[in-house]
Amino acid sequence: MEPPLTRKLHDNPHLKGWDVYFGDVRIGHIGQRAGVPVNVEQWGWSCGFYPGMEPGAKRSGTAGTFEAAREAFETTWSEMLPTISESALAEWRHDRDWRAAMAAKRARGDKLDSDVQNTLMRCICGTVFDSWKPVESYPHRQHIYAAQAARKVR
Repeated sequence: MEPPLTRKLHDNPHLKGWDVYFGDVRIGHIGQRAGVPVNVEQWGWSCGFYPGMEPGAKRSGTAGTFEAAREAFETTWSEMLPTISESALAEWRHDRDWRAAMAAKRARGDKLDSDVQNTLMRCICGTVFDSWKPVESYPHRQHIYAAQAARKVR
């Protein structure tokens, strides 16, 4: 059974809008358009998510009322849903969780993994060694150079 679409009020206090969720995956947005003339459709919607879907697969449109935008969004989603795999939804969830973990590290003042200097390397033979210690790294150079030559990598 598919989860119902739910809406959560967008966090921008200056614009009226909602993020739309399919279960726990944010699949789009419905909201008032900013900076458009008063004589054009004031509501816009976008349907699609990344990562998980190809960037060009996202669809969007405009409408005169919220109800019309919601209806167009739901119609589009019902057309897109059969083409979306569970792995695409899982990819979005994984990205969301990774970003939350990075934000939590920053909030705690911890260094990110990329900020921590690490001189350890893994040789193609499986041994882990410290690249800054010549005694440890010399025996593995011939393995690394041979692998680079085989793959024509410098």
